[in-house]
Amino acid sequence: MLISFEDFQANLSEVKGQIEAACRAAGRDPSSVQLLPVTKNHPVDVARYAWEAGLRAVGENRVQEALGKMGDVDPELRWELIGPLQSNKAKKVAESFHRVQTVERAKIAKALDRYAGEAGRSLSVLLQVNAGRDPAKSGVELEEAPALLEAALGCPNLRVDGLMTIAPLSDDPEVARRTFASLRECRDSLSDSFGVELAELSMGMSGDMKEAISEGSTMVRVGTALYGQRNYAG
Repeated sequence: MLISFEDFQANLSEVKGQIEAACRAAGRDPSSVQLLPVTKNHPVDVARYAWEAGLRAVGENRVQEALGKMGDVDPELRWELIGPLQSNKAKKVAESFHRVQTVERAKIAKALDRYAGEAGRSLSVLLQVNAGRDPAKSGVELEEAPALLEAALGCPNLRVDGLMTIAPLSDDPEVARRTFASLRECRDSLSDSFGVELAELSMGMSGDMKEAISEGSTMVRVGTALYGQRNYAG
C-alpha cells in the first residue's frame, strides 16, 4: 500500500530528528550527514515525495527498477545505485545513474569507466567494503581495499568519492558500531596512503543510523523508516 505524502512528511521529520540527535551526541554538525531515501520495491510516487520534500537524491537496489522510474520524476533528481551490479548492466548504469555505491571489483570499475567514457560522462563511485567481515554481505575485504582503490583511481572517467558498507544483521548495536569504525579507519588509511580525500562514508540504515553517525557516516540510506515496509509482491 502506498504511503500518503502526509505520512511520509511525518516520517521524514522523525528521521531528521533522529539524525540531528545522533549528530548532537557525537558532537557533529547535522548538515554533515546526508539522508538518502531508498525507494526499492516502492512505486515511483515515493521518489516524487522525496523531491517534493527537498531531497535531491534517492537510492535504488535494482538497476531495471530504477531505469523504469527515472523518466517519471524530475530530471534533476539524482539516482544512486546501492545494490549489487553485474557487468552486463554496467553500460546502462554508467549512462543513467549519478553515482554507484557498490563497486567491489576492479572488473566492475573498469566496465563503468569504459561506458562512462563512451557516454561522455564522469561517473561518481563509492567502493563497497565488507567492513564487518560478514559472509552474507557484498564488498571487498578490508585487506583488498587498497588494490581496488588503486584500480579505480586508474579509471579516468570515474570519481572515487569514498567508501560504503553494510553492517551485519545483529541485535547487538556494538556489531554495527565496530563495522562502521572499521570502515572509517580503512578510509583514513587509504586517504593517507594514496593522498586522496575519500570524503564520503555511506554507512547506516534505518536500524543503525545512530551507530553509523557516531563513527563518522556522511550518508545514511533509509527506506523503511521513511516509507514503511516494502511491497515484495510482484
